[in-house]
Amino acid sequence: MIVGALISVVTAPVGVSGAVFLLPVQLSVFGVPSPAVTPTNLLFNVVAGPGALWRYRRDGALRGPLTRRLVLGTVPGVVIGAVIRVFALPSPTVFRLLIAALLVPLGLWLCARTLRWSSLRRNAQQAPARTEPSGRTVSTLALAVGIIGGVYGIGGGSLLGPILVGRGMPVGRVAPAALASTFVTSLVGAAAFALLGFVSPGDVAPDWGLGLACGLGGLVGGYLGARLQPRLPETALRLVLGTLAVALGTLYAVQTLR
Repeated sequence: MIVGALISVVTAPVGVSGAVFLLPVQLSVFGVPSPAVTPTNLLFNVVAGPGALWRYRRDGALRGPLTRRLVLGTVPGVVIGAVIRVFALPSPTVFRLLIAALLVPLGLWLCARTLRWSSLRRNAQQAPARTEPSGRTVSTLALAVGIIGGVYGIGGGSLLGPILVGRGMPVGRVAPAALASTFVTSLVGAAAFALLGFVSPGDVAPDWGLGLACGLGGLVGGYLGARLQPRLPETALRLVLGTLAVALGTLYAVQTLR
C-alpha cells in the first residue's frame, strides 16, 4: 500500500499511471512471475484509478472530446495486446528494450523543448507555436498505445502523456484524459486476462492480493496527486513528465541488460 501511494502521488499530476513503476517492483521485489505481472498492473490501475479521476471530475477536467477519443481508441487496442502478450510474447525482454528505446529519447526531447520554451519566454522572445495533433492522429495513437498497454500492462498514459504534451497540448488537459483511458482500458484488459487464464497454461491471472493492496495505496496517492496538480506550474509538470519518461526507459533498459 505504501509503494502504491508513493508512486501515484508523483505520477497522477501528469497523467501517468503508477503501474509503470510498479512493474519493475513486482519483478525485482515481490517476485511476481511473468506474464502475471501484466494483469496485476492492470488490476492496480482499476483499483487506484478512481482516486485521481474523482478529483479531476470534481474540477471539471474530464469533459471534452480528448477523453472520448483516447478511451475509444485504447479499449480495442488493449484486448489485442492481451492476446499478443499471452500467446506471442510470454517473455518481456524484447518489449522492455522497445519501451526503453521509445521513452528515453521522448522524455529527453520533451524536457529540452520545455526548457527552450521557458528560456524564450524569460528573454521576452516569442516561443514557437504549439501545433496540436488532429483528432484522427489522436485516435490512431490511442489504438497503438492501447495495444502496447495490453501487452505490457503499462496503462498507456506513460506514452500518451509525453507524446501529446510534446505535440503542444497542456498537461492539465492531457493528464485527466490519459488517466481516464488508462482506467477504462485496464478494466477491459484485466477482464481479458482473467478469461485468457482459463485457456492458457502458466500464470496468466493477476496476483489479486498484491494488486489490490498496491491499488488501495494508489487510490489515496492518486487523489492527492490530482489535487496537487493545479498548484504546479505548466513548466514544472512538463519537466516532471519528461523526467519520468527518461527514468522509466532507463530502468527498463538496465533491468533488461543485466
